[in-house]
Amino acid sequence: MHPRRSFPLLSLLLLISTAPYLTAANAATDCSKVACVDVRTENGRIVIEAKKGSGAVSETKKATPPTPKPAVTKPTTPKPVAKKPAPKKPAPKKPATKKPVAKKTVSTKAPTSLGDKLIEMVPTAGISYQPEYQPLIHVPVYFWCDLPDVFTKKVKIIGETIDVVMRPGFAWSFGDGSFKSTTDPGTSYPDGQITHTYSQPGTYIVTLITSWNGTFKHSGVERSITGDIKRTSLVTIKVVSAPSRFTR
Repeated sequence: MHPRRSFPLLSLLLLISTAPYLTAANAATDCSKVACVDVRTENGRIVIEAKKGSGAVSETKKATPPTPKPAVTKPTTPKPVAKKPAPKKPAPKKPATKKPVAKKTVSTKAPTSLGDKLIEMVPTAGISYQPEYQPLIHVPVYFWCDLPDVFTKKVKIIGETIDVVMRPGFAWSFGDGSFKSTTDPGTSYPDGQITHTYSQPGTYIVTLITSWNGTFKHSGVERSITGDIKRTSLVTIKVVSAPSRFTR
């Protein structure tokens, strides 16, 4: 008897959670009937593109006939004929016949396709720390940034409404070889969760890399935004040693 292999629960949940997105993505491929929307990241920006409709129309127009110019008849001087009682009368001219005007078919392209492209920016973090002036070694320093837990944007493009939701993740480098990754923007003492204790005095460059990922919703369907956006923030901190006093 071979042991029965069970399908991993995590894979099953992943398949169930992504099934609506795959179905919706396959359904919205005909841009002539519904609006096609794509949201991605490009050069550190959110790029939103939308397209709707396609094709061209042709119409038949009747060409305007040119206005005929009146015919001008030059008078003719009869030559004198010897020994004839009367000059010959000029022969009457035949009336000019107008040619029928043909209709021309003119093909014009009509703006039946709508398309637009929008660019949105995410905020860049500012770093704060406490104590603000010359923190001491062996004493925790509290760090935080001024970014929100979530960045939302409602965009209207070619008559469609798109809801963009971006969430940040944070990677801290404290300048002495120590790192910390979190989704918490942090806060000041005493509730802050992002702290670091320096063991040596000196000047350190603290680096914060913010990574933005998110989703967008259109016509009730939520999809992932392709790519991510990274922002880098820096601050310089000077850590000092505590003064010593000898007593006896």
